[in-house]
Amino acid sequence: MDTISVGISSCLLGNLVRYDGAHKYNSYIERTLGQYFQFRAFCPEVEAGLGTPRPAVQLREVEQHIRVVGVKDHSLDVTEALQQVGEKQRSWLEGLCGYILKKDSPSCGMERVKVYKNDIPARGGVGVFADYLQQHFPTLPIEEEGRLGDPGLRENFIQRVFVRHRWQQMLQQPLSAHALMTFHSQHKLIAMSHDQNRAKQLGRLIADVRADNIDTIAQRYIVDLMACLKIVATRGNQVNVLQHIQGYLKQNIDSDDKQELIETIETYRQGSVPLIVPLTLLRHHFRKQPDAFIDASFYMTPHPAELSLLNEI
Repeated sequence: MDTISVGISSCLLGNLVRYDGAHKYNSYIERTLGQYFQFRAFCPEVEAGLGTPRPAVQLREVEQHIRVVGVKDHSLDVTEALQQVGEKQRSWLEGLCGYILKKDSPSCGMERVKVYKNDIPARGGVGVFADYLQQHFPTLPIEEEGRLGDPGLRENFIQRVFVRHRWQQMLQQPLSAHALMTFHSQHKLIAMSHDQNRAKQLGRLIADVRADNIDTIAQRYIVDLMACLKIVATRGNQVNVLQHIQGYLKQNIDSDDKQELIETIETYRQGSVPLIVPLTLLRHHFRKQPDAFIDASFYMTPHPAELSLLNEI
């Protein structure tokens, strides 16, 4: 497997870069995801020259503007220093397939960061560096380490990382209409599981690709695809895709096998079994009766089976 480069808040790998000189080591990220991702550790506060240890900072509303100031000394304002950090890192940030951020951080928090107004906190802020990533890299999968504890959000993020990685692999060769159409065909079912209307729009977009507009179409496509995949797939949409895949077996399975598939998908719809159960049964049938479209699709194998992500959703 080619290297999958993922940015990460440095403290999550055990590096002593926090304001108090400590870390926030996350064993799942380092020991499990680290088997598949090559992490690029980064701490925007250290990069901004704030030192370790350093005075703790917070987001604070000052004259209707959000500033990053000292918790104890509000005259300590490091807003500009942190804002300049992202642009200096742009060259390596562009090559990433994902980014894992530290929650609640005034620099790295992706959402619901405390913003103080008259010493009263409200959870509506975004860390300065996290905001830079979201504004300048809209197709980059970004997640907080705390949210990775949710099985649905964890699978969603990792799936998007692998999709972006495959997109970058495709772009290593001269872009062609055939390559773009093939990529869409491989990811069509995945897109359908997230949002069927957006998946149809992606299909219509790809149908318009020509030699003279391929670069424009490709850029629109990846932006729209990653926006579609950011929507966490619902059980109902997964059922629709499973039933769609079942249709490719046509008349090649007997009535008992067909009924077993119907019942297994229904059991998944009811929430009694995880997604891996109907997928495993479908894989069994397609091993015996291969279909070119299904074999090429990443829907049933969106990421390494060893991660067991489909066992919990």
